[in-house]
Amino acid sequence: MTESGGGASGWGARASGTGLIRRRRRRWVRGVGLGVGLVVVGVLGVGWAVYVKLDGNITPDSAAAAELARYESERPTSLVKNAQNILVIGSDSRSGDENRRYGRDPGSERSDTTILLHLSAGRRSATAVSVPRDLMVDVPACLRPDGTRTDPTFAMFNYAFQTGGSACSIRTVEKLTGVRIDHHMVVDFRGFKDMVDAVGGVEVCLKAPINDKAAKLRLPAGRVTLDGEQALGYVRARKSLGNGSDTDRMDRQQRFLGALVNKVQSNDVLLNPVRLYPVLDAATSSLTTDPDLASLRGLYQLVRGVRDIPTERVQFLTVPRESYVYNSNRDQLVEPEAERLFERLRTDTPVEVSQKGRSGASEAGADDKRTPSRASSSPAPTFRGNTAAQEGCG
Repeated sequence: MTESGGGASGWGARASGTGLIRRRRRRWVRGVGLGVGLVVVGVLGVGWAVYVKLDGNITPDSAAAAELARYESERPTSLVKNAQNILVIGSDSRSGDENRRYGRDPGSERSDTTILLHLSAGRRSATAVSVPRDLMVDVPACLRPDGTRTDPTFAMFNYAFQTGGSACSIRTVEKLTGVRIDHHMVVDFRGFKDMVDAVGGVEVCLKAPINDKAAKLRLPAGRVTLDGEQALGYVRARKSLGNGSDTDRMDRQQRFLGALVNKVQSNDVLLNPVRLYPVLDAATSSLTTDPDLASLRGLYQLVRGVRDIPTERVQFLTVPRESYVYNSNRDQLVEPEAERLFERLRTDTPVEVSQKGRSGASEAGADDKRTPSRASSSPAPTFRGNTAAQEGCG
C-alpha cells in the first residue's frame, strides 16, 4: 500500500511537473511568437513609412501630360511594342536655396542637358543620345507658364524648355526625331549632387589637372573620386576643360554617366540597404516625371527591366551634329547620318558606338542606294560614342 500509494503520488507529481513545463513552454512560445509578430509589424510599419516617404518625393508633371494630350493627334506612334523612350532633362533652375547658388535668375529655367534614353524591347540594351542645347531646331507653338502661347519658331533647342517646359521639349524632340516619347524626367542641380553623394561619390579619370575658378573646381590628374559638388562642376564646366565646345562637354557628361551607372550597379550599393535608401531618397526627391512614372511602382517597373543590362550594352552618344552654317556657335544635324540614327531608335534596331567612330554613319552605310534587302546585309552604321564598360583612363 505504501509503495503503491507512494508510486501514485510520485507519478502525480511528475505529471504535474510535466504539465507545468508544458504550460511554461506554451507561454514562452506565445511570447516569442508575439515578439516576432511585433517585430514583423514594426518592420512592415517602417517599410510602409519608407515607401510612403519615397513615393511622396516624386513630383508628377500633370501640366505636361495635359499639354501632350492636347496634341496627341500630332505625335508619332510607337512602332515596337515594349520598347521605351524616356526624355531625361537636366534643368538649370535657380529656384530654391541650393540652386540659387549657381546664378541669379530664379525666374528662368533652361535645359542644361537633355538625353533621349532608348530601352530596347527585350531590355538587352540602353542607348542614351545627347541633344545639344545649341542645336538649331523647329520649335512648335507651346504653352507658357503664364497661360499664353508662343508662335512656332526656328531656334536653339533649349529655347523649348525655357519657354514651354518639358511638354515643349518633348514635342520638339518628337518633331525632330519622329521618336515617340513614352516618359520623361526632369532633375535639377540639387538632385544631381544628392545622387552622387548618395552613392559615395563617382570615380573619374582626368588626363590633366583641373583648375576652374568659375566651377570652383581644383582637381589633380589621374583617378579622382568626385563628390556631388565636384561632379556638378565637372559635368557643367565648358570654357576651361577640353576645347571649350558643348560637344566636348557632352562627351564628358556621357563618360561620367557611364561611371555613375557602374557605381549604382555595383553590389555595395544595390545590396546594402543602408546605402540604397539614401540613393532612392535622393533619386526620388530630385525627380519631376510624367504621372505614370510618378510613383515607386512606376519607377520600379521601369528599372526592373534594365538593372541587368550589361554595362557594355549601356551606350552613350550625341546626335550627329556640326557647326550651324550661319553661326559657328550653334549646331545643326549632319544628314543623312542623323536620320539613320533616329530610324534605328524608332524601329528598335541595335545601335553601335565606337570611340573612333564618326559623328554619323560609317562609310559603308553612307548614301546607300541599294534595295532594302541588300542594304540590310551591309555593316550597321557605327556612331561616335562610348559605353558604361569602357575605361575612362584610356
